[in-house]
Amino acid sequence: MAYIADRVVHDADAHIMETPNWLRDYADPEIRAQIVGPSYANELAQTGDGDPEGRDIDAVFARLAERHRTSEFLDDEEAEVMMRKNFAATGSFLAEDRPRVLDFIGVESQLMFNTFHNSRLFEWEHRPDLDFAYGTARAHNRGMVEFCSVDPRLLPTCYVPLVDFDRADAMAREAIEMGAAALLVASGCPAGHSPSHIALDPVWRQAEEAGIPVVFHVGGTGDLIDPGYFNNGLPIPADFHGGEENFRSVDYMAIPFPPMQTLATMIFDGVLDRFPTLKIGVIEQGCIWLPSWMKQMESAMDAFARHEERLQKLSMRPSDFVERQIRVTPYPTEDVGWVTEQIGPNVLLFNTDYPHVEGGRRPYERFEKSLGDASEETRQRFYADNYIDMMGSAVAALV
Repeated sequence: MAYIADRVVHDADAHIMETPNWLRDYADPEIRAQIVGPSYANELAQTGDGDPEGRDIDAVFARLAERHRTSEFLDDEEAEVMMRKNFAATGSFLAEDRPRVLDFIGVESQLMFNTFHNSRLFEWEHRPDLDFAYGTARAHNRGMVEFCSVDPRLLPTCYVPLVDFDRADAMAREAIEMGAAALLVASGCPAGHSPSHIALDPVWRQAEEAGIPVVFHVGGTGDLIDPGYFNNGLPIPADFHGGEENFRSVDYMAIPFPPMQTLATMIFDGVLDRFPTLKIGVIEQGCIWLPSWMKQMESAMDAFARHEERLQKLSMRPSDFVERQIRVTPYPTEDVGWVTEQIGPNVLLFNTDYPHVEGGRRPYERFEKSLGDASEETRQRFYADNYIDMMGSAVAALV
């Protein structure tokens, strides 16, 4: 029996686990040699392979793939689908296995993201070499689309660097033609201009006309906070993975800052007014910040509308734009029921974060407990309808 068997559910946050040469293999020849793969020490520790430093990383992954083909692994994979994490999880890096995951979990679709490249793509977007920035984005998009091509229920996100207006327009067009189910952009500010700049309107227009969302994801910024905050003279605590390279409590507090600022700027500068059917997803950046952020925008509106023509021109209050166009995934540790009571039932999205540790082993039970005595209509919106509304044409054939 599937992990979730009692309702229709869509998963708004799921991942592939990119292998060492993944990005390089999809890159055009002229930039391939410049691409250095990310570190895999923490993730491989979860599989029993430990730190790969000083060993043949390709051989490590070949053995790992062989392990996924053993009867010992296959016999238990349905029962263990929510227990195995990262590279030890079914379908995490072997695309042909991923359709079984959706069946085992019991979800109608998964919106798919990379694991290791968001911060790298953001960093490259802020370097002078724009050929490399857009070339690596193209490689990422090819890899995402190919992985998801094994099953129409897997919906790929394709990255669009916003640093150059003309190239962003062209990259959005290319991604949509390639089969993007959503355009992934950094939740931080592009280099040299606002994400609300009117010269980026062609990007938002293309997404709106294609009926697909623009999405942010955690990792799509530079450093979340000044690294000096970690120089406290105390031992370094372990993170979710038991290592020292992911985020902890202090980083966690800063995760929503970039989307809060970016979305507020886009609302105040009229982007959501100019594109009223454009949907924006804020993925794996929590939801507990939403009520106070919405109140703060309302306060800004009241304080500054008298002197700012842009605010006077808005057709709705800031919170109305949020309810109409912005959709957000909570962490399983957050009080989804309370947030829903504060902001209404039209914003939050169910997600598993499969196969990442942060998503937990029992997200459905945790969300159900948090929703408490919420109505069936509210649950239906959380588990399916808000996602369907956000994804538009990308899920039209699935519903």
